[in-house]
Formats: sequence, C-alpha cells, structure tokens
Amino acid sequence: MFKKIITGLLFLAATSVFGMTLQQLNSASKVELMEIKGIGEVKAKAIIKERKVSEFKSFKDLQRVKGVGKATAENIKNDVTSKAKSKTKKKKA
Repeated sequence: MFKKIITGLLFLAATSVFGMTLQQLNSASKVELMEIKGIGEVKAKAIIKERKVSEFKSFKDLQRVKGVGKATAENIKNDVTSKAKSKTKKKKA
C-alpha cells in the first residue's frame, strides 16, 4: 500500500513539473523562449505564431513549428525540464 502511495505521489510530482513547463512554453515571451537551448529569434517567433493557432499539449506538438523536428523538440523538452527541476531545487533550499 505504501509503495503505491509513493509511486502515485512521484507520478503526480513529475506530471505537475511537466505540465508547468508546457504552460510556460504556451505563455513565454520571445525573449524567454530564446533562453531555451536551441531556440533563437526565428524559432521563438515561429513558436509564438504556432501556439496562437493551438497551444502545445505535449513537447511532441513543438514539431508543428517550422524548423523544429523530433531532435529539436526533444532537446527543448530536456532543457526546459532540467531548468524547471533546478528551479524546484532552489525553492526547497
């Protein structure tokens, strides 16, 4: 029983961090997007344009953006997720 509770809590924590980062991608300014590894001014503008059509529900959705393929979407996911985790660690300290 305890193991199931811990597993559930870990899943919930991971989901909330993941959700927050997607939310940030859907609301970040051009400058904020450009802070993400692999995103320059052109891709930042393209992301903003695409999210106006439909918000990103997963990092895979970033592949809808012109110039963002599978590898770039994965790199963005890794960069955003690692930054979110480091911010969480700083808040706990």
